[in-house]
Amino acid sequence: MMSKMRLKQVLFLLIIAVLAVFPFLDQGGQSVQATDEITDIEFAEANLEEKLRHILDNEQLDGAITGVNIMQAETGEQLFSQDGDIRLHPASNMKILTAAAALETLGKDYRFSTEVLTNGKKRGKVLHGDLYLKGKGDPTLLKEDLDQFAKELKTQGIQKVKGDLIGDDTWYDDVRLSQDLNWSDEPFYTGAQVSALTLSPNEDYDAGTVIVQVSPADEPGGKAEISLSPETDYVTIENKTKMVPADESKDISIQREHGTNTIVVEGTMPVDGSNSRSWVSVWEPTGYALDVFKKALEEENIQFIGKSEERTGTTPEDAQLLTSKQSMPLHELLIPFMKLSNNGHGEVLTKEMGKVVAGEGSWDEGLDVIEDVAAQFGMDKDTIQLRDGSGMSHKTMIPASDLAQFLYEIQATDWFSEFQYALPIAGESDRFVGGTLRNRMTEEPAKGNVTAKTGSLTGVSTLSGYVTSADGEELIFSIMINNYLGSSSGARAIEDDIATTLAEHQFSE
Repeated sequence: MMSKMRLKQVLFLLIIAVLAVFPFLDQGGQSVQATDEITDIEFAEANLEEKLRHILDNEQLDGAITGVNIMQAETGEQLFSQDGDIRLHPASNMKILTAAAALETLGKDYRFSTEVLTNGKKRGKVLHGDLYLKGKGDPTLLKEDLDQFAKELKTQGIQKVKGDLIGDDTWYDDVRLSQDLNWSDEPFYTGAQVSALTLSPNEDYDAGTVIVQVSPADEPGGKAEISLSPETDYVTIENKTKMVPADESKDISIQREHGTNTIVVEGTMPVDGSNSRSWVSVWEPTGYALDVFKKALEEENIQFIGKSEERTGTTPEDAQLLTSKQSMPLHELLIPFMKLSNNGHGEVLTKEMGKVVAGEGSWDEGLDVIEDVAAQFGMDKDTIQLRDGSGMSHKTMIPASDLAQFLYEIQATDWFSEFQYALPIAGESDRFVGGTLRNRMTEEPAKGNVTAKTGSLTGVSTLSGYVTSADGEELIFSIMINNYLGSSSGARAIEDDIATTLAEHQFSE
């Protein structure tokens, strides 16, 4: 005769077997199959956890780690978590911490500055002494600003300079690249060097880069035409292109040789081909800014006389300020930084926080500031590792649950509206509104509703931010997909599916 204890064990095993075979039940008693065979009606009637489990039960994620955390924006109540406590690489979701730390530390109205100074005296039309171009980190400095400096010097009556033109980049340290940046990234705008004195080629403000444009010539057989913006002698172009007939294909490569300012342009350009453009980083951007400033002075007929030279150096403490320029305020800079995911801005802000808080414009000091702000807003210092301000590092590690908690905590700050405004907005076509989400989630209810930071590295895709559900419930989400070998579009589709599901979900039913 079977004992009561043995009978209970058998019944328990039978219950487990039945639950494994039959569809699971949602809170309202409706069955929802956790398979690919689920219908639209069944999915719509499922509770939130069932919907998210179904989305995440995707063979594309086999072998990957996907950390997901969803919470109520008003209360911080956790609604869903899958591997939310696993440390994962955030990619450009790291910019969430950098932007928030900058707002908290520097203030939303903070501005960078660039100065022109001298240690000499003006006698008649000649400045007897050196002319200093001193950078204080401004990543938005343009050729037009240097042109304006030259005009103002001319207005002050300076026509000749008997001295040197000196670039001062000592506001930050001389470490140009973050420690984990791959060597293969550094020739491109995504891995541009960081200097306190730098220059951007246009109003995307990719500091430390020059735009190389390749245009078709009129006849086949020769070389394509190449132009630079801004014009500079700081880089050397090796034109290895070949013009081909109109019916042949375009295949243009633009790349700077490692450790040099030699940019090699090669490939074929048909006579009816479209222009090719590339933002190429320069080696040592201080010299780049100095070269373009020298050209601006020459355009105003301001000449250097005697044994003058261009070099780097430190501005004397008693130097006289001749003219200066301030950048846009921080809350405006956050628009290109966050919406276009500008890596250089993340690193400049990191060094600037180190300079302002600790007196040293370095990654070490700046990352300490970001870490302190992260802890201030709910993150556990012992559970995160921060290695740069942009998210390019494959050694930065943050759990999705910590990032979601951070997004919850910062809602109470007086700068939160500026932070949220800077996030990309799903489906909005304007680059400076939709940003990196402008071509994603282009249909309602996600369009114009999901505001979130994207992130992408090899094997990594992330999306974290805010969304409002169909019945008005404000939600926070963080999605981090790591060790992923599929197409990047596949990972983004899964993220978009989760965010859209949150936008469509009704908690009241």
